[in-house]
Amino acid sequence: MSEFERWETRFAAPGYLFGTEPNMFLKSKAHELKRGWKALAVADGEGRNSVWLAEQGLDVQSFDFSPKAVTKARELAARRGVNIRMEVADIYTWMWPTAEFDVIAAIFFQFVGPDKRDDIFAQIKKALKPNGLLLMEGYHRRQLQYGTGGPSNVANLWTRELLEDAFADFSSIQITEEDRELAEGTQHVGMSALIDFIGRK
Repeated sequence: MSEFERWETRFAAPGYLFGTEPNMFLKSKAHELKRGWKALAVADGEGRNSVWLAEQGLDVQSFDFSPKAVTKARELAARRGVNIRMEVADIYTWMWPTAEFDVIAAIFFQFVGPDKRDDIFAQIKKALKPNGLLLMEGYHRRQLQYGTGGPSNVANLWTRELLEDAFADFSSIQITEEDRELAEGTQHVGMSALIDFIGRK
């Protein structure tokens, strides 16, 4: 089964795999956001984060490569009464714009392996406006000890050093590593080793 088929099968299940509430880390940064900002939600699956960003008054673009996920995201946006530009697109081939977004939310996109990771980080940087805000959360390499979500390949997981090196050209970065309980749908549940990143281009 291909990666595309695997995710299409998962998203075909009833309900929302990761719930309909926003990622806890992203929600905790609401005070950093400003109404009217242009926002991008990267590989946002069934739309929980892009819908929440739109509810904060942001002008939101999102994409995911699963048509079934994007259909669910559009349904969620309609139920919540917000408008979002949602595309079916692959993270590797999406036409990343230049200096377009005030904020980019990239939450749990660790299906991207080390062979493509630098390219995707570079595209994210390109798409941010000067002084733009990048909010990322992912699993730390310690996550394999818990097995409560995320990829099984340790090379896809992050460390502080990896992110410090990747975003050394940012004007400021803040990285937090912590183990905490997640309760996001049925897929991110239980004690997890997380790494949170806040950066300014």
